[in-house]
Parts: sequence; structure tokens; C-alpha cells
Amino acid sequence: MSDQWLHWAQRLQALSQTGLTFAVNDFDRDRYGQIAAIAAEMMAADGMGEVDGLQKLFDQQQGYATPKVDVRGVVIHNNKLLMVREKLDEGRWTLPGGWADVGESPALATVREIEEEAGYTARAVKLLALYDRNKHEHTPYIFHAYKVFFRCELVNEVQHLV
Repeated sequence: MSDQWLHWAQRLQALSQTGLTFAVNDFDRDRYGQIAAIAAEMMAADGMGEVDGLQKLFDQQQGYATPKVDVRGVVIHNNKLLMVREKLDEGRWTLPGGWADVGESPALATVREIEEEAGYTARAVKLLALYDRNKHEHTPYIFHAYKVFFRCELVNEVQHLV
């Protein structure tokens, strides 16, 4: 699927989610449900999952549709960059990070992810970048997401980074 088709499918899903949230009658709910089904079929046609699985994932999303927030921590210690291997992405190397949780600031989410993935205690000291994941070369994702990068410092002295 081209980037444009994915963008359209994401927009259809978001419109259907928001529409279902504010629909006042069964006719509107049915129409917005059909829009969600079209988005699921478009994404499934590109191998992003099975239609039923995508539809279930869409059904779990409630409220006004907004982009998800993906956070990453940039830790440089003794001229070495902290990297981790992604368990869900074929063991590829990446900066530590993941999804921000509801009620959690992006900075705190970054600190949490560094501890969970790398075992280090850190603090976020500076916002480095915020960008639209759809506008860059990434593996396609079914939801719209923003990627946030923070420069972080380790709180405790570390003997070495491997």
C-alpha cells in the first residue's frame, strides 16, 4: 500500500472512531461502522493484518481519535550511545522507548521505557525532536503516531554500556 493509501485508511479509521463516539442514532452508528470496515479492508489488503483482527483493534479504540505518542530516549554516556534490541521487531537495534501511557508525560514515559528496556535509571533533560511518524520512512503502522525524542542522562554512574 502506498503511503497515501495508508494515510487515507488511517483517516477513515479516525473519522469512524470519532463518528461512533458522537453518533446519536443507529443509522449514523451503522454508517461509521461501515467506514471502519473499509479502513480495515484497505489495511488487510496490504498485509497489515486480518480484517477481523484489525476491526477488533479498531473497536477497542474509543473517544475522539488522536495520534498515539511514541517516545524515545537518547542517552550518550562516555561517548557511547545506549541502544536496545526490539523484542517485537526481529531483534533490531533501536533507541530505548515505546508508547506513552495515559496520564503519563512524554518525558516520564521515556524514563520508564529506558528503565524497562535497558535497566538504567535516567532523567529526561531536553526535548530533541517531535515528528509525525507518517512523514518518515518507518514500518507502516495502522494508527497515526507522533514520535518524540528526549536527550536523557543516567542518574546513577554506570561502569559501562555494552
